[in-house]
Amino acid sequence: MVATKEHCYYCFDVLIAHLEKKPLPTARFEDAKYPLFVTWNTMSRGEKHLRGCIGNFSPMVVADGLRQYAITSAVHDRRFNPINLRELPHLACSVSLLVDFEPGTDYLDWEIGTHGIWIEFVNDFSKVTTATYLPEVMPEQGWTKIEAIDSLLRKGGFRGKIDEAKRKSIVLTRYKSSKATATYEEYRRQK
Repeated sequence: MVATKEHCYYCFDVLIAHLEKKPLPTARFEDAKYPLFVTWNTMSRGEKHLRGCIGNFSPMVVADGLRQYAITSAVHDRRFNPINLRELPHLACSVSLLVDFEPGTDYLDWEIGTHGIWIEFVNDFSKVTTATYLPEVMPEQGWTKIEAIDSLLRKGGFRGKIDEAKRKSIVLTRYKSSKATATYEEYRRQK
């Protein structure tokens, strides 16, 4: 299965129903199980700004996962205020179905623009924690591999010194993504 605009349209349907306190819609597409992420961006003057991005690495029935994460990423991403109805005309939704998970041989065993990366590491409190970036994040940010790894360590809550020894202690899993994006305008046109 590949991600399609229909998946994004369904996320808009779910978000609007949630915000209007109406029953959530049922999906109109074939179901399969995938790890997935739902990302919301606002579009302003041709630039996109992240408004929420949450997903799951455990394979889920796509319709169930989209229903859950369309809402979770829109209103429960702790980095942002909840999305509201006034923002709808400025939103774009992306759905990423994650595929081809492979263990990396080290923290550099992945390709920018091809792979997403999921790292496991020991944090400042001696607990194993994880962090991830979807495949599109590194090229969008213009990061090198080391900049991406260092940023992921910070995203995951590591506040200590980042050096080569810390990077080498990382357990890296790389993956690919089938991604589709639709703007609110596209969503309205297809209704």
